[in-house]
Amino acid sequence: MSAERSLIAPTSKPLLESALKDKLQRRAESTGSLGELEPLAIRLGLMQNTLKPRFRDPQLVIFAADHGLAVDGLAAPQRRQTHEQVAQLLTGQLPVSVFARIQGLELSVVDCGVAEMVAPHDRLIRRKIAHGTRNSRVGPAMAVDQAHAAIRAGMEIGDTLRGNLVAVAGIGVGAHESAALVLSRLTDTPVRDLIVSGPAMNTDLLNHLMQIVQAVQAKHRDVTDPVEVLAAFGGFEVAVMVGVLLVAASKRHLIMIDGMSACAALLVASRIATPATDYCVFCRSHSHRGLDQALNLFRASALLELGMESTDGTGAALAWPLVRSAAALLTEVAEGEDPGPSRPQGVSTQAADFGPPEPTGDTH
Repeated sequence: MSAERSLIAPTSKPLLESALKDKLQRRAESTGSLGELEPLAIRLGLMQNTLKPRFRDPQLVIFAADHGLAVDGLAAPQRRQTHEQVAQLLTGQLPVSVFARIQGLELSVVDCGVAEMVAPHDRLIRRKIAHGTRNSRVGPAMAVDQAHAAIRAGMEIGDTLRGNLVAVAGIGVGAHESAALVLSRLTDTPVRDLIVSGPAMNTDLLNHLMQIVQAVQAKHRDVTDPVEVLAAFGGFEVAVMVGVLLVAASKRHLIMIDGMSACAALLVASRIATPATDYCVFCRSHSHRGLDQALNLFRASALLELGMESTDGTGAALAWPLVRSAAALLTEVAEGEDPGPSRPQGVSTQAADFGPPEPTGDTH
């Protein structure tokens, strides 16, 4: 998929939007009585190009990679290493794994570039581009060819994922700082706003992080092309995620974005194909102030604000029932109501709309 010929269609369709609003108005106790669920329901209908949005085989995919920048001491020594987090995810030792299972989300973990070897598992997808990126303070985190290879790997994953909903998140020591550098360069946002965790952040740690990220920015001061920015700052988990997002949006699938790495991947994807953001809703698993700023870049807020400090992907797993509920406003027919058509008259169903096949039922 290239910037010159995007296969991602914008979701805007005034006729369908009007029909969705009319349908909700007939079903609600009074217009607006269900708050943010109503505009979410309309967005779901527009994404799927239907008056009856349904979901099948929802996926939660967590992308894991190590970052060469971590050698400069970005995290406390007691922090879990990336390969340990992957093992805990796959063996159900983290809340996100439990929440995904009980909510009917199929959890997969992608090894995009974990430094250590990860033991085989039936829910592990191996797409290791390299054993971690290089230190972006002394050179590009990856070669541009590696960035393109990672995006292609993500597109291959996106083509094989079942269902029509994917929630994405990234993990890895140094992932937050790497993603912050990508977001900062592509939006001219001060990197400090994306690094600072909150007013209680340790001043010495903040000063240390700022010295590192400012040195990285200076090293790559002239890089502006989105893929080259991704290559300069890393990481592999972001690059593979970009490919998955592009394919999911081209299929009109809902994308749930959770965390800083996912925000960085979406920003790169949107520079390749602007309408990619039309298919996204946002979640969060951290109260990190830098994530507030990342969400602000998309003029978005998270579906749930629970004050968590958990593995990215946790917020998406918990927000999935809200998405199902919003779709149910349009798909669960009230007693005695004519079920009616899936699309209003005049809304095209041709392949040019890139719409998915009409699902046969709501399995989750």
